Amino acid sequence: MKLSALKSELQNLETVNFKLSNGTAVPAHFHVTEVGLVTKHFIDCGGKVRDEQKVNLQLLDANDFDHRLKPGKLLNIIRLSEQKLNIPDAEIEVEYQNDTIGKYGLDFDGKDLILVNQQTACLAKDNCGIPAEKTGSTAPAVCCTPGSGCC
Repeated sequence: MKLSALKSELQNLETVNFKLSNGTAVPAHFHVTEVGLVTKHFIDCGGKVRDEQKVNLQLLDANDFDHRLKPGKLLNIIRLSEQKLNIPDAEIEVEYQNDTIGKYGLDFDGKDLILVNQQTACLAKDNCGIPAEKTGSTAPAVCCTPGSGCC
C-alpha cells in the first residue's frame, strides 16, 4: 500500500485497527512511535546497484491501556512527517514487535489495516543460477556459487 492510499482510507475510518495476516489484532492501545523515510542503496547478487525508498511506520504495543489513536490524529502525524521529511508517495513498511522487530507490508481489507508478511527474494534471477522454483523464502542465504559469474 502506498502512503496516498493509507491517507485516503484514514479519511473514511472511525477507528484505526491493525491486524497481522493471521488475524491476530494489534492491541488497540498501540502507539505510532515513528514515521519516516527509509532509503536503501544496495547491490544485488547480480551486481546491479539499486535504490529503494519506503515510508516506515513503527507500531509499539505500550502499557498505555487507555491510549487510542484516532484516524484524524494519525493522518495529521503523516501529513506533518511528509512536510518535515519530504516523504514521497512510496510503499509503506510497518515495523512491529513480535519475537523480534518484524517488517510488514500494509494492506486494507475494507475495515482493518493488515500487516502483510514479507518474503526475501533474489532480484537477479537471470544472473544468479538459482532455479526459478527455488527463489522463494527457501532459497539459500547466498545465491552466488563459485564460478557462477553472478558476483
